[in-house]
Amino acid sequence: MNIRNIGILAHVDAGKTTVTERILYLCGGVKSAGSVDDGTAHTDTLAVERARGISVKAASVSCAWRGTTITLVDTPGHADFAAEVERSLWALDGAIVVVSAVEGVQAQTELLFAALRRARIPVLFFINKVDRVGADRERALEEIRDVLGAPAVNMWDEEALLEAVCETDDALLSAYLEGETPHRDAVMGALARAVRALALYPVLSGAALRGLGVEALLDAVVDLLPPPCVPEGQDLCGVVFAVSPDKTMGRAAQVRLFSGSLSNRQSVGEQKVTQIRVLRGTRYEDRGALKAGEIGAVYGLEGVRAGDVLGDAALLPEGRMAGGLARPLLSAKVEPEKESDLRALKAALEELSAEDPHLNAQWSPFTHELYLNLMGGIQTEILESLLRERFDLGCRFSPPTVMYKETIARETDGFVAYTMPKPCWAIMKFHLTPLPPGSGVRYKCTVPPTAIKPRYLKQVEQTIPRALEQGMLGWEVTDVEIELYDGSDHQWHTHPLDFALATPMGIMDGLQRGGPVLLEPMLHCRFTLPAPLGGRLMSDLATMRARFDAPLLRGEMMTLEADVPAATSLDYPVTLAAYSGGRGAMVARLSGYEPCPLELGATCPRRGVHPLDTARYILAARKALEGDVWG
Repeated sequence: MNIRNIGILAHVDAGKTTVTERILYLCGGVKSAGSVDDGTAHTDTLAVERARGISVKAASVSCAWRGTTITLVDTPGHADFAAEVERSLWALDGAIVVVSAVEGVQAQTELLFAALRRARIPVLFFINKVDRVGADRERALEEIRDVLGAPAVNMWDEEALLEAVCETDDALLSAYLEGETPHRDAVMGALARAVRALALYPVLSGAALRGLGVEALLDAVVDLLPPPCVPEGQDLCGVVFAVSPDKTMGRAAQVRLFSGSLSNRQSVGEQKVTQIRVLRGTRYEDRGALKAGEIGAVYGLEGVRAGDVLGDAALLPEGRMAGGLARPLLSAKVEPEKESDLRALKAALEELSAEDPHLNAQWSPFTHELYLNLMGGIQTEILESLLRERFDLGCRFSPPTVMYKETIARETDGFVAYTMPKPCWAIMKFHLTPLPPGSGVRYKCTVPPTAIKPRYLKQVEQTIPRALEQGMLGWEVTDVEIELYDGSDHQWHTHPLDFALATPMGIMDGLQRGGPVLLEPMLHCRFTLPAPLGGRLMSDLATMRARFDAPLLRGEMMTLEADVPAATSLDYPVTLAAYSGGRGAMVARLSGYEPCPLELGATCPRRGVHPLDTARYILAARKALEGDVWG
């Protein structure tokens, strides 16, 4: 297929949006290249993006080069918007990673490349800004090899390129060792196979602002990156990688189709497609169908959320939705400036959560409080601007808090007998067992259907995830196995939703008996800074309750790896940049959760009525059940 679905990724300010603009201009997609600084970038469509000069949302554009249609996905560079990048990866067949020739490989570059590797997406590197003072493309190339661990091949050194390619192809290697000079077409064909097999990563260079090296980059996209792999005769399979609002058409689902086809009036689950649009330049144009390998906007699926799979999820390419790049660790309460706007704010946050499920807007029907999960402080500022700009709503965010988790200390039982006030009847006995760290939650039912009818057992299974959203300390419960091993319903007294109502009471009884254990998020960090500052870093790490290895020296720079509690280190990149004069870098990823003394952590105020406050909980839940709170 003459299609390339390509993402452009980079650390913030490396120049990825400038690369996108120059590609669009060279391909004739726009009359003039836009500028991030001037607020004229074609892929920065939000007012807040133009005002701040940063990308917040991933944006798609299309163009053509040498008869090949290229769909470009320009992604945010700031770590607070990593969720946008992660979802964009689901749509891609290849990627361009932009690295600044001045700053080299930076913190976010490492995380992005690791995510691309997990998703098995072939990559071209483009070393940008080679015309700037302090630029050193050879140093940037070495950092791509050393810091990222990528088998990078130098595209501006023909001899080095030939040697690298021959090592991946036996026929070429044999000819080369016999003194023959392989034809360039044979070399490029072997290079393309190696790139698509993730065996080599070509590195090009230039200055996108001046258009230098961008034509060669476009040639490499067409010649080296893969077209969509389209299997024949398979069922529908597509992923919704973005959701955007449309005032006239309703919710637009940005879909990458991997197999099958999608057309107007086609049913998807219980909903029906009303219209399909595909990219032409920077705009979507009407078209009645979407073919495998294409990206388009699908309308009519009003309940759709980013991350939903249309059709058969088993047909997704290996590793395509591997995740691991974005994991919110902060939570904040959101309040409207005007109390009368509370319901409107709730609806707005639910809509934004459909576009970014990581936000996970949480609403307590009992206390009328709203909470959001967040990646960082910049995201909070952007959300405030977005709510005012798009929904005309002012709001206040409480200071964000780190989100802990909890588990139980020992094996125990939980019991509930919900038999009053009549009519009601739901009796259950649970056995709770702590599991090793990182195990998550397991549930099994060993109650015979003669004791509790299958429809009630299904209610219990569906309600347990919600019951575990808040444990005894107020945090999500994890690393526990729950077994429903005994209980009974009643022929006359059991109400259809009694078991859904009673499940949180039985689970919470078990959590109380098992003894809560606070779990704090731990970050695995790599610090790079001038060696003379190593003593200051290690002193700070000891204060932050970190575990760290012996440092490694490379010239005048020092590298140190450590496991650090998130609660003590979230603001440390700012501190590090300040005392290192901007020469220090910190790369962090969530490594897991570990037990933490309660006095060093925090509890979370409960949202809603506690299930162990039985009388109030039953009254509140019975009223709420009329609104189908428990599903």
